[in-house]
Amino acid sequence: MTRSGQRLPAWQRACLFGSGAVLLLTGGVWLVVHYAFGAGAGELPHPLEAWCLRLHGLAAFVALFVLGVLAAVHIPTGWRMSGRHRHAHQRGSGTALCVLAGVLVATGYLLYYFAPEPLRPALGWIHAGTGLGMSPLFLVHRRRGLSRRFTSK
Repeated sequence: MTRSGQRLPAWQRACLFGSGAVLLLTGGVWLVVHYAFGAGAGELPHPLEAWCLRLHGLAAFVALFVLGVLAAVHIPTGWRMSGRHRHAHQRGSGTALCVLAGVLVATGYLLYYFAPEPLRPALGWIHAGTGLGMSPLFLVHRRRGLSRRFTSK
């Protein structure tokens, strides 16, 4: 951590950015392949779908690990720091990111292990929409931290 903010260590940034990029890429490719080239009635799914889901699941495990690391230090420290006026601008985006991460974990778990067939399409769209919506919010959260870090010196 730095004096002016909560800069994540390089390995945490790499895991966070890497897993996030793989999740976004594999999820997006799966959506395109599934809905543009997907199986019609009685046809088998496109072979790329299974590989996208395998990589997506692997990246999800990495992202869950990173979320646990962030929950141990970054989030509690950020919450305390955001009580001060100069860091308050990040509390909303950080809270929203935590809520969206929870929605992604819950819907991902339900889709993989538990969802009855009639609910799968709705859960899938909630999961996809949440994942896509999380990307710009993450950039906003990061930009707010960077801009505050460079202007508070």
